[in-house]
This record gives sequence, C-alpha cells and structure tokens, in this order.
Amino acid sequence: MLRASVAAECAGVPSVSLVCEGFERQALATGRGLGFDAMRLAVLRGHVDAQSADEMLDGLRRFTFDEIVNGLTSPLQVGIETANPEPASLDIVVTGSIDEINEAFGRQGWSDGLPVVPPTQARVQAFLAESGHDPWRVLATARPSGRDVTVWSVAVNAVLSGCLPEHLPILLALTDVLTDPNYGVEHSGNTTGADALIILNGAIGAELGFNHGPGALRDGVSTANTRIGRWLRLFLRNVFGFIADEHDKATFGNSSRVVLAEDEDALREIGWSSVAMDFGHTRADDVVTVARMNSGLIVGSVFGSNPREIVPYLADGLARVSGWDLTHIYGLGRGQYQPLLVLSPLLARTFSRAGWTKDDLRRALYETARIPAWRFEKLIGEWSNLTAGHRTLADLASEGLVPADFAESDDPNRLVPIVTGAEKFVIAVAGDPHRANAYVMSNDGPHGYWTSKQIDRTFSDDLVCTVPSVSSGSSTSANM
Repeated sequence: MLRASVAAECAGVPSVSLVCEGFERQALATGRGLGFDAMRLAVLRGHVDAQSADEMLDGLRRFTFDEIVNGLTSPLQVGIETANPEPASLDIVVTGSIDEINEAFGRQGWSDGLPVVPPTQARVQAFLAESGHDPWRVLATARPSGRDVTVWSVAVNAVLSGCLPEHLPILLALTDVLTDPNYGVEHSGNTTGADALIILNGAIGAELGFNHGPGALRDGVSTANTRIGRWLRLFLRNVFGFIADEHDKATFGNSSRVVLAEDEDALREIGWSSVAMDFGHTRADDVVTVARMNSGLIVGSVFGSNPREIVPYLADGLARVSGWDLTHIYGLGRGQYQPLLVLSPLLARTFSRAGWTKDDLRRALYETARIPAWRFEKLIGEWSNLTAGHRTLADLASEGLVPADFAESDDPNRLVPIVTGAEKFVIAVAGDPHRANAYVMSNDGPHGYWTSKQIDRTFSDDLVCTVPSVSSGSSTSANM
C-alpha cells in the first residue's frame, strides 16, 4: 500500500495510507526509503483482530476519518529538516575513550548493546586494504531504508562486530543475499520476529576456523561463527533500518543466530549433498545460504538403529515446530514453507549405512510428518485469521491452490502433509558427531526466503580511489 501511495504522489495524485497503531514511524521510514519523505497517514486504533466490527467502525468515525480528510486536503510538508541528519561515510561521529564511544553508539542505536570495536577510519581502511575492493562501490539500495549499500558500509559494520579481513568475501556474499529481491529483506522486521540463519558450506569453513561440531549453534564456541552472525544483525540495523523505532516490529524477537557451518567431512564420507549443493552449487564452491527462521526445537536422544525407527521421531519434531508458519503453504504464500532439519553426523551416518540418500529421507518425512486436517485448517484460518474465508483444505485442493494430497478425503482427522512436496525439506548435517540429536526449525517463507550465493575469494581489481587519511590524536575517533 505504501508503494502505491508513493507512486500516486509522484503522479500528482494525493494519497493517504492507512496504518495500524504503532506502525506510524515504520510507515514514514518506508516512505523515506522509497524516496518520498512526506507520507500522509491515517491511523487505525487498536488491533483489528481484537475488535468487533462495531468497535472498528467507531474508531474510524472518531479518529481515522478526519485524518483521511485532513491528509487529502492539506499541503504536503516537504523539505523539513530532520533533527538528527545521518552522518556521511567519513564523518567522525564520536571521539573519546573506548567507554565513551560504546556509550555513544548504544545511545544512538548503532550497536546491539554489547561492546563494539570502534570503526575508526584506520581500522576500516585496514580491513579493506588487502582485498582490492573500491570502498565506495555501491552494491545495491537497501530495502526498505533507501540507503546505499557500499563496500565501506559492509566494512564499517564488520569492524564493529569484530570480524577479520579474511571474512570480507563471506560478508559480501551475505550482502548479495540481503539485496536479492527473492530473499525479501524488507520483511526482516515482521511482527512474529523471525531471524535469519546463515548456513556455510565449502572449504572456507575449515580454513577460517568455523565450528561445525559440538555447540554448532551456540555463540562463543567459535569467534568466526559468532562474529559473522553478529555482523548480519548490525548490518540490518545500521544500513537497512531494522531498529525498534522504524522497521523492526518484532513482538518478541530472538538473539542473533550464529553461522551454522555444515560438517563437510561427514557429508563427503556418507556421500550426501550439502545444503549448498541442494541449492544448485557444487561441492567445490564456497557458499552461504540464508533463510529466516521462526521457531526451533531439539529432537533429543533419538533412539533407533535404522531409518524406519528414527524417521517417526524426526517427523514428529518437524510437525510440532510447524504452527502458523503453515500459512506460507496457503495464506501468506503459496507452497513456500521449507522447514529445516539439522542432523548430527551420527544420525546422518545411520541413514547412509542403510543405503538411504537425502531424497529417501525427504520422501519418508513427507509421508510421516503430518498433522490432522482440522488442526492445519485452524492454524491457517480460525487461530491466525490469515486465510480469507477460512476455507477447508478440500476446498483449496479443488481449486488447485494446494496439492491433492491435502484432500484425500473429507475426514477432518485425516493426516495431511506439512509441506507441498518432499523436496521442500531442507536437511543439514552438523553438531557433535557422537550424539544422536537433531534440531528442527520452522521457516518464515517469503519473509526471508531460502537464498544461496557463492563466495568470491578472488582479489578484486575495482579499486579506483583511496580513502583520504586523517590524522588522529590521543583519543579514538569512530566513523560510520
């Protein structure tokens, strides 16, 4: 709706955008990101799903209608200076001790509350020095903030989060993910608070010391996994605008996720493809794959010596972790739900010894990871109100909106799949090689769709200018 309003205004047609209470600053920031800094808004009071029709109409009459009329009849307030204009790339934003800089960055919202490494001009230059990259090369435009995404901005946030120069190729590949329209970065602050998970594949993992073993998803086990996960959150905050006052509207949110590095040795040993290979890359490629995840849970102490004994427990975990996310099968999306199963190497070897491939496991999960049709219908309809008309799965199947497997009968207790095809299950191998545990995560579909990019570690020859050096005094000066 906001994009339509901007298009109308640019065509000379006055517009007013209806927004829910609490989303006013996000709407204004979105308009600014689209190049229009004078959005006219009318606010719907209260949450629409928590009101009766009479209460909603009363709020429209008492508040919103006048705001619509005033918005359409009042002149645009264009050209108003912001109270705190954004600093330029080489501006010194704060000078002082390390404590003073951390305090200032926290106060301005440029950090995540943890201590940061001050991104001095010298540090950022040193971070880029051996790469050959032009600091001022514009990689894309950040959605929804409208800011330029530059190599310099990648490096500033890399220094902030403690990344090392050898991490730069990974960060640039992640930037490629975030600026790919298929990924949908503009949804990174949606109210349910899903967070991005990075999966790393290739020789680069071992070469740079990424942890793929015990504690594979725990922060602090490896600095590489932790720092790059932190970089992603800081980059979203400082460049893409995902802060609480603007684009991050998470009701609860989660801590930033560390990088999940797959166990490449185990994959080669059992002859299974990696996540990167499943998304079209080769085993020789260094690759990052990113998707946003909602809920996650441990499938602990998996008991069994063969696949047929193990599959039901794994399938139960995938079914239990899948809730309102099923609206990405129908409602918020169409067939876009792709949950993640992370197997410990011990479990993966159990399947391999029995002659099972990843595709064999996917097919077994498709047949077994099922829930009653009535529960599926309530999750996408009555309980979440995200399917217009609260239609049954049988109705949807008759119109070709979901596969026929969802309507094999009209029995409300029949078991239906949690995905639209076996290929929708994403399977990774990582963790303690001596433990029979698994981890499952529900995927947020087009709010951060599975996107994979190759990491380019070659020296860049695009440097066309150098950063002018500045003299430094006895105190530290931080740039943004």
